[in-house]
Amino acid sequence: MFENKKIFILGLARSGYQAAKILVERGNHVVLNDGKDEQQLDAVVIQELRDLGVQLVFGSHPDNLFDDSFDYLIKNPGVPIDHKYVLKAKELQIEVINEAELAYRLLPNDVKLIGITGTNGKTTTTTLTYEILKRAFGDKVFLAGNIGYPLCSILNDVKSGDIIVMEVSCQQLENFIQFRPDIAVMTNLSPAHLDFLKSYDNYKRVKTKLFQNQTASDVAILNIENEDVLQSTKSISSQVKYFSSLREISGCYFHHGSICYYGDKVISEDDIFIKGIHNIENCMCAIMVAKEFDVSNDIICDVISGFKGVEHRLEYVDTVLGMKFYNDTEATNIKCTQIALSSFQQPIILILGGLDRGQNFDELTPFMKNVKSIIAIGQCRDRILKYGQSLHIPTYSYEFLTDGFDQCIEVGQAGDIILLSPASASWDQYKECEVRGAEFKKKVEELKHEN
Repeated sequence: MFENKKIFILGLARSGYQAAKILVERGNHVVLNDGKDEQQLDAVVIQELRDLGVQLVFGSHPDNLFDDSFDYLIKNPGVPIDHKYVLKAKELQIEVINEAELAYRLLPNDVKLIGITGTNGKTTTTTLTYEILKRAFGDKVFLAGNIGYPLCSILNDVKSGDIIVMEVSCQQLENFIQFRPDIAVMTNLSPAHLDFLKSYDNYKRVKTKLFQNQTASDVAILNIENEDVLQSTKSISSQVKYFSSLREISGCYFHHGSICYYGDKVISEDDIFIKGIHNIENCMCAIMVAKEFDVSNDIICDVISGFKGVEHRLEYVDTVLGMKFYNDTEATNIKCTQIALSSFQQPIILILGGLDRGQNFDELTPFMKNVKSIIAIGQCRDRILKYGQSLHIPTYSYEFLTDGFDQCIEVGQAGDIILLSPASASWDQYKECEVRGAEFKKKVEELKHEN
């Protein structure tokens, strides 16, 4: 499989790079095309691929570059589903897959694969699940997927009997065909990525593809309190197990301040460092996966109690001048910011804004009761200014985060939460939202040194 073929890779990034290396190793002729100019891309990566014999075409997508001579098209997850090469491949009946589907088909048959998806909580759940299983089983456990480690990048290290914990995005799911996780987790569902998948119905359809190849011997872990999850998965064939943060159920549930697994208390909320009901749910998902491998409560509690969260996702940065700073730059949609706001009872100074996608900030209103000031930044700052004024919350508008940060210090006082949770993508000013978060953390560090 995938040997001595002619294969087209659309999009470089991490996944295109790793896919190209794996395919060249297997004697394939590989053509890689990326619309960015070569000067915008990693020179070391490009030279490595050239040295391997990959044919590279940058700067455009020539009409005559992709034709019926190719056996596969490997699409980077970020490439639009209606890209002209993708449409042409379907017209020519050339299979369109992605790097993760490619790697899946090359995995040893008896690897245990855990796929974790959902609108929110994927990365925290994936990381926490990995940390628990890593503690229990050591080097047999690998981390992969949308969390930053393409599945192809670990392919040559994975052996029979190993365990892979993988975060799966909707962009990856769109081009899954044979991919079948032994355990599939759906944290929750709410509208997101509609610019990419065109409608919420299509988004839900794509998310549910995680379960499409599962059989009765596989396990699905689902949020029983999310109606869209229940409706989208009602026809799946796997063995379904539920979790609930609201009531006692047959499954994993949060009750009287503790997480219980089928009636057995696993951990108290007081022993969980990461706060908020959404993180209780993330912990329950991780616990349920761990229990499929008979991991003890002692190991689970030890890992969860020491887990400080994932960088850029409601990440506690530091306390300076009595104010606690939280970096939630990954909150690129309204739902994420709703979750962040509901995680605190203290007064909040909220940094809000970024790329204007027409997001409806009115949907934040029920969660704004603890917000004492709003710092509006980025492309949509004028709309946020009007929104804050409509709520009679003092609101300050700045183009740049660095200037808005200084205003936070002006209006903040000991006991306040300074929360970067923008409800907006970062592409108006930053290459990626992690750069925005790093800038926020740098400002906190500078403030600490000044005081």
